[in-house]
Amino acid sequence: MADRRTFNVVILGLGFLFIFTAFTTCGNIEQTVVKSLHNDTFSGSGYHSLGIIYGIFSFSNFLAPTVVVVIGPKITMFLSGILYSGYIAVFIVPSTWAFYLTSVLIGIGAAMLWTAQGHFLVENSEASTINRNTGMFWALLQCSMLFGNLYIYFDWNGKTEISDGRRKNVFLSLLVASILGTLSFLALRRSHDEEEMLSDEEGQALLSTRMMYKHRANTAVQDAKSEFKTILQLVKDKTILLLSPCMAYSGLELSFYSGVYGTCIGATAQFGEAAKGLIGISGIVVGIGEIVGGGLFGLLCKNNRFRRTSVVFLGMVVHFVAFYLIFLNIPGDAPVVFYNVTQEKPYLTPSVSIALLCSFLLGLGDSCFNTQLYSILGRVYAEQSTPAFAIFKFIQSVFAAVAFFYSGYLVLMWQLLLMIILGFAGTLCFFVVERMQNFSVDLQEY
Repeated sequence: MADRRTFNVVILGLGFLFIFTAFTTCGNIEQTVVKSLHNDTFSGSGYHSLGIIYGIFSFSNFLAPTVVVVIGPKITMFLSGILYSGYIAVFIVPSTWAFYLTSVLIGIGAAMLWTAQGHFLVENSEASTINRNTGMFWALLQCSMLFGNLYIYFDWNGKTEISDGRRKNVFLSLLVASILGTLSFLALRRSHDEEEMLSDEEGQALLSTRMMYKHRANTAVQDAKSEFKTILQLVKDKTILLLSPCMAYSGLELSFYSGVYGTCIGATAQFGEAAKGLIGISGIVVGIGEIVGGGLFGLLCKNNRFRRTSVVFLGMVVHFVAFYLIFLNIPGDAPVVFYNVTQEKPYLTPSVSIALLCSFLLGLGDSCFNTQLYSILGRVYAEQSTPAFAIFKFIQSVFAAVAFFYSGYLVLMWQLLLMIILGFAGTLCFFVVERMQNFSVDLQEY
C-alpha cells in the first residue's frame, strides 16, 4: 500500500515536472517570441495572454473542486494536461484567435489541475507521510524551472533574432515534454480509499453508473455551496483583510519574475548577442533562488527563534535591493519596447552579473513571502484551510493578471515603484497580523 502511494506521488511529481518545464519556459519567453514574429496577421501579446490565464484561473478556482469530485482527480489532471499542451502547440503555427482562446482554456485547466493535484496528494498521504510527499512533489516541480530554461540558453545564446525555424523547434520540444507529462497521469494507480469507494458502489446493484455520477455531482454541488459561504464569511475576517495587501503583492512580483523580467533582459540592447540566451539563464537562477529559499526557510521556521516576521522582512529587503539594482541596470523602456531592442540607457552600464544576481534575489524573496503566507494561513485557519487558501490564490491571481495587463504599457520605473509601495504595505500588515496572533496566544496561556 505504501509503495503504491509513493509510486503515485513520484509519478504525480514527474507529470508536473514535464508539464511545467513546458509552461514555465513558455511564460518566460513568450513575449520575446511574440515580438520576434514576422507575421502581419498575428497581433497577440504575451503579457495579455498571461493576464487572461491568471484572470480566468482566479475565478475558476471556485468551480474546480466540484469538477474534481465528479470526474475524479486522475481524469481531471489528464484533461487539464491536454489544455496545457494545446496552449504550447499554438506557438508552432501562431494564430491570434487560437492564442487567446487557449489562454482562456488553460486558465480553466490550471484551476482544475492544481485542485486535482492537492486532492490526489492528500488522498495518497497519511499524517506521517504528508510532509515527505509534499516535499518530494515540491522538489520535482521546482526542477521545472531548470531544464527548459537551460535549453533556451544553449539554443538562443548568441542569436539576436528568433527565426521561425528556431521557434518551431523550441515549442515542438516543449510540446513533447507537456504531452509526456500529460500521459504520465494515466499511469497513476487508484488509492486504497478510492478502491473501497468503487467496490461499495459496485456492490449497490440498485445504483446505475448514471445514478452514481448524479449522486457525486449533487454531493459536490452541496460541498461547493458550503465552501463558498465559508469563503464569503472569511473575506470579511480582519486577518484576511490585513493579509490581503501581502497576497496582492505576491501576485505583482509573481508576474514580474515569471514573465516581465526575462523579457526586459532579452530586450536590453547593451547585452548584445548574449541577451536572448540570458533569458534562459535568468529563469534558471530564479528557480535556484526559489529552491534555496524554500529549503532554507522551511528549516529555519522549525526553530522557534526564527519568526515568520523575520523571514517576511528579509523577503522585503531582498526584493527592494533587487528592484533598486534592476532600476540601475536595466533600461526603463525594456518592458514596453516591441519591435526593436531598448533605446534608453540605464544609469549603470548593464551588467550580466548584476542582472543574474537580481534573478536570484527575485526567486529568494518570492519564496520568503509565499512560504510564510502559507504558514500563517495554515496556522490561523487550521479548520478552514481550503477556503483560506482559495482566497489567497484568488487575490494573488487577480493581481498577477492586472500586472500582466499593465506590463506592456508602464515603463520599468513605475512597475518597480508599484511593487515597492504594495510590498512595504503588505509587510507592515503581515507584522500586524503576526502580532495579533502572538497576543492571542499569550492571552490563552494567561
